[in-house]
Amino acid sequence: MLRPSMYQIIDKHDSYYEFVVAVSQRARDIAEQAEKEEIILVEKPVKLAVEEFASGKVKVSDYI
Repeated sequence: MLRPSMYQIIDKHDSYYEFVVAVSQRARDIAEQAEKEEIILVEKPVKLAVEEFASGKVKVSDYI
């Protein structure tokens, strides 16, 4: 299970489905960028995406 959980990241009125879709899209972007720049990722792209959403660097509205 990823920490922090999505319940700690999104507001009560936000859609869980939209959050999951946004995380998956951001993870795909991270993986594609790493491949293009020939960077070996130590962490999985999904974990990196969740951390970006948790820190506020990326918002769900950026991807939906």
